[in-house]
Amino acid sequence: MRAVAALRPLRHRDYRLLAASLVASLFGAGVLVVALVWQVVALGGGPGQLGWVTTAQAGGLLITALPGGVLADRLPQRVILLCVEGVKAVAIGGCAALSLTGQLHLGHLIAAALVGGVADGLYYPAYSAFLPKLVPAEDLLPANGLEGIFRPTLLNAVGPAVAGAVVAAISPGAALTLAALGAALAAGALLPVQVPGDMPGRVTDAATAVRTGDNADDSCAPGAGSDSRPTDQGTPHVHPVASVLTDLLDGFRFMVATPWLWATLGFASLAVLAIMGPFDVLLPFAIKDHAGGGPSDHALVLAAFGIGGALGSLVVASRPMPRRYLTSMILLWGWGSLPVVLMGTTGSIWVMVSAAFVVGAAFQAATVIWGTLLQRRVPAALLGRVSSLDFFVSLLFMPISMALAVPVSSVVGLSGTFVAAGAVPATLAMVFIYVAKLPADEIAHPLDRDARSSRA
Repeated sequence: MRAVAALRPLRHRDYRLLAASLVASLFGAGVLVVALVWQVVALGGGPGQLGWVTTAQAGGLLITALPGGVLADRLPQRVILLCVEGVKAVAIGGCAALSLTGQLHLGHLIAAALVGGVADGLYYPAYSAFLPKLVPAEDLLPANGLEGIFRPTLLNAVGPAVAGAVVAAISPGAALTLAALGAALAAGALLPVQVPGDMPGRVTDAATAVRTGDNADDSCAPGAGSDSRPTDQGTPHVHPVASVLTDLLDGFRFMVATPWLWATLGFASLAVLAIMGPFDVLLPFAIKDHAGGGPSDHALVLAAFGIGGALGSLVVASRPMPRRYLTSMILLWGWGSLPVVLMGTTGSIWVMVSAAFVVGAAFQAATVIWGTLLQRRVPAALLGRVSSLDFFVSLLFMPISMALAVPVSSVVGLSGTFVAAGAVPATLAMVFIYVAKLPADEIAHPLDRDARSSRA
């Protein structure tokens, strides 16, 4: 019966539509990852040309991650999501049409990747701010759990597998067509969604937002903040750039004034710095040099990570929010990193597979708690900006970690780098829990009680 609890959000019609949109979007994104690679190859390109495409996509993400939070707090999130998916469908569909007619050039792919990156940078904060409007607080944890199941399954497994089959059987252009269709279906599923008062206002007083955060359950009720926040009527004209910067500063001030928030983002930043480079850059070499494995073994390890993530999400989504939610979340991320040590020190592929499964389960379980925590304790008027800060931090430290992985391994060795990658987050978890006094904070702000009482 526990597993049935994970499906509870699906009883809400509008959430079912949002979930259908998310599934289509993630499937299309998974297809696109493989389609882009083989389309570059079909054009005669190599790693350098593929690097231009992926760099354009990452650049688009970076330039819109923070402004995307401002837009999510100012505009109807449903409209943002519709525009994002619609733009992606047009950009990818255009490349597909050019590919199928033999007129595609690398520049077209780079431009489409940049547009897609910009769109994806706007998606996450809008989705995070939109979800609490569609489900009550007691259903946020399983709703985030469902996303945690959909994301690794569709983005890392089903989408790429289907894309590989389509490329092999037909062409990269056909796979691009399928990716564009996923984005179009994602936009179409959002059209019938109806959310009263889906027009956020602006909160320009950060101190007020911080005080609101002390009673965050009320601030994140469906539709909360839509009609009750101050508007800009009667205020002096402010330059749009200055206005956006002011809104960004409001989100930053809220983060600095909220210990559990800056502690989590600070810990997550350092954990990403420690882990992502070894996992993404050095793992193939650990598989080859230590275990004598090859590409199929690497794929097996990555699949175990994704499957673990899906099951970890399912477990968390099927249970109530942990009473010690902050401590549990940080420890899942921190201590869940310890099996990374085995990935760089063992000579057995199956030990690596088991370690990847445990790491994936722990990481995704903590991520589900984190998403729910943001939606429960961050004021609705600031949720988009705070979500974008979280997104930006992850994007910023990933390439830095990847750039540092090889130089660090040349100094301390491949095994030493993996030992540090696993041990550093586990140690930092204890430090941040103590410094930010997270146990006292989670006791003062319990989220395990029936959230419906907070709506009374």
